[in-house]
Amino acid sequence: MAKEIKEEDLRKVVLESGIEVKPIYRPEDIAHIDYKRDIGDPGEFPFTRGIHRFMYRYRPWTMRQYSGFGTPEDTNRRFKFLIEHGQNALNVAFDLPTQNGLDSDDPLAKWEVGRVGMAVDTLKDMEIAFDGIPIDRISTSLTINATAPIILAMYFVVAEKQGVSLKDVRATPQNDILKEIIGRGAWIFPVEPSVKLVCDIIEFCARNAPKVYPVSVCGYHIRESGATPAQEIGYAFEIAKTYIDRVLERGLKVDDFVPRFSFNFDIFGNMFEQIAKLRAGRRLWAKIIRDEYGAKNPRSMQLKMIAGGGGAGLTYEQPENNIVRAAYYALVSALSGTQTMALCTFDEAYTIPSEKASLLALRTMQILMEETGVCDTVDPLGGSYYIEWLTSEMEKKIIEVMQEVRDWGGMMNAVEKGYIQAKIARQAYEYERKIQSGEIVKVGVNKYRSEKEEEREIELYDLDLEAVKRQIQRLKEVKNERDNSKVKRCLEDLRKAIKRDENLMPYIMDAVEAYATVGEITKVLKEEYGVFTEPPIF
Repeated sequence: MAKEIKEEDLRKVVLESGIEVKPIYRPEDIAHIDYKRDIGDPGEFPFTRGIHRFMYRYRPWTMRQYSGFGTPEDTNRRFKFLIEHGQNALNVAFDLPTQNGLDSDDPLAKWEVGRVGMAVDTLKDMEIAFDGIPIDRISTSLTINATAPIILAMYFVVAEKQGVSLKDVRATPQNDILKEIIGRGAWIFPVEPSVKLVCDIIEFCARNAPKVYPVSVCGYHIRESGATPAQEIGYAFEIAKTYIDRVLERGLKVDDFVPRFSFNFDIFGNMFEQIAKLRAGRRLWAKIIRDEYGAKNPRSMQLKMIAGGGGAGLTYEQPENNIVRAAYYALVSALSGTQTMALCTFDEAYTIPSEKASLLALRTMQILMEETGVCDTVDPLGGSYYIEWLTSEMEKKIIEVMQEVRDWGGMMNAVEKGYIQAKIARQAYEYERKIQSGEIVKVGVNKYRSEKEEEREIELYDLDLEAVKRQIQRLKEVKNERDNSKVKRCLEDLRKAIKRDENLMPYIMDAVEAYATVGEITKVLKEEYGVFTEPPIF
């Protein structure tokens, strides 16, 4: 006679966010949920099922692969390649010197020029990168933070040179410096002036470039650094609220600028936890913006997001498995109701994405869109006992995370003191320890490994040193050909504007139009604002 299996005999399942999962869910598990109050129809408050009424049945997600490397010429060719193969938006990577306000000829930039993104020194580089790219018809994400005012100013000037009014420019600078300090490290200035610069962009765009999303609040990078899914959303919301509060102090109303807020979220790990976190995030954001900030415009309450990525879920070992992982991440992203999707390529765990890998990631999204039926109906998992229960549990966890930030004295204090950095660093260590011990299974890493695992050949990105020389030579030529007295005046005007505590965007636009370099503008900002000193986190 077979042994009767009881629920208590089964293995215990606890999600990363600390939620214990039962083996079976029934109607009584969601008896507390009111459809109209807690779920609602798609396109209606609280937007749990999606921010648009018909979602992908009307228009599928935007495909925005992350690209950009080497020189502006290299990047321009990659842009055109992706557009020719069906990509309908751009997402630009910048090299570390550009992210950190260094020109390509700076000694600190050596060996990093064009390595992990496009090198940009002056307006000339942006003109080359976007040559033949119709800025009036294609939207561009600029993955830049500390130097976001400079890069966005260059993009605006390039648009004007193409005859495109700022009112018609569609772009999204990442422009989230608090997540940068928490999760990446490419910061420059102290927290207070850094947030001021973020808000300068938000205010400037609200008044002059209404189609630009002036900030993309990035839970993504915080998650990649060790945060749980609930922390990813909670920290992102507290960051967003910090920016909102500062912009409101400038006299704008919430409905003047929050409709153009966007978010960047990560996808890897338990698929149902990822789906529930984004459904819960939409619901909670709608309530925060309506109830805490008094927004009247429903568009202010809509959580607009890019999701897909999941670089931390990819592996150097058996990299072809990443093709499968990325396909699942894309599916989860679609089931979560994202507006824009970007997938990491299978080779991104160890190198700059190859052209082949980038195309494969793009085809993955296109197959999902065209062949699977995922676009046929809105929120196909809506109403699932498990998904609706888990969405509610995730919302509770996110609220707990946000309360902890407030207990720390708010997001800016938590970042300045290193509280969040320390917490997620410890979690990242513990997560890696569990992978190495096998407690967390990673296929091809700690389970199902091949005996010939170390014999494979992989294609690595080879930095073109001749291209670096050409980049530095172009910088030298620009400096020789520009009106240096005009550059000097523009930089001095910028310095005076800093001292007067004005919005710096008009002054930075004047400087970049005169072909002042990223490094020269950053130098003025450093001299007036100082630099951020990382707090000890252990």
